[in-house]
Amino acid sequence: MSTTTAHTATTTDTTAATTTPGAGSVLLAGAAATVAASVATAAVAAAGQAVGISTAVAGMPIPTSGFAVLTAMFSVLGLVIALVLRRTRAPRTAWIRTTVALTVLSFVPDVLADATVATKALLILTHIVAAAIVIPAVARRMA
Repeated sequence: MSTTTAHTATTTDTTAATTTPGAGSVLLAGAAATVAASVATAAVAAAGQAVGISTAVAGMPIPTSGFAVLTAMFSVLGLVIALVLRRTRAPRTAWIRTTVALTVLSFVPDVLADATVATKALLILTHIVAAAIVIPAVARRMA
């Protein structure tokens, strides 16, 4: 008499479930990056002024604190965008593409401003500095 052993194959669903990054994690990283970017843009503006670059647009100087305040305001708006994008299929990619595009668009008012070329360059540099701090910090928390 012979014995036949039947093997049953079991399969495990190894499809990676997409996880939504926690809002708290995104907000915490974003808040820290917002503070850092605000300080950094104010420092860049102050450094520009120290070497003789005016921050005057249409004859009205932008105070150094104004750079920090506007950076904080637009970074918080960016965090709202991050919270919306975290529900997308590829949140990190969506975040990076969206924020890089918005950063480039933010140069338009600077280029069109009634200001010297040096002032325009300083304004654009502050946008780049803020983006270089906030975008990667939040991207690391996006799935």
